[in-house]
Amino acid sequence: VQLQASGGGLVQAGGSLRVSCAASGRTFSTLDMGWFRQAPGKEREFVANIVWSGKNTYYADSVKGRFTISRDNAKNTVYLQMNSLKPEDTASYYCAQGNGRSWSGYHYWGQGTQVTVSS
Repeated sequence: VQLQASGGGLVQAGGSLRVSCAASGRTFSTLDMGWFRQAPGKEREFVANIVWSGKNTYYADSVKGRFTISRDNAKNTVYLQMNSLKPEDTASYYCAQGNGRSWSGYHYWGQGTQVTVSS
């Protein structure tokens, strides 16, 4: 599976941003997908996960109620809508194929897309 993330940028605190991840190489509609993030000097952390059907989603407590993960299987794309952004959300955001809350459960990774939230 090849994953290509895009949509990062600079946004003010309280603003919104949507990042996308386009997949190719396997039947996307059968794959669980997730988003992780990593800030400088910190470990990569789980953000959200969505099952293959889109029926179930899971979030880190730090983003619950502010971020929404979704997917469009016809477009082979998974999205992360980020609202009410905070400076502590600043990180490189990575999409990955797998499940669970640990990075070890993910087998394929895209390159990161940088999200910077100014105060």
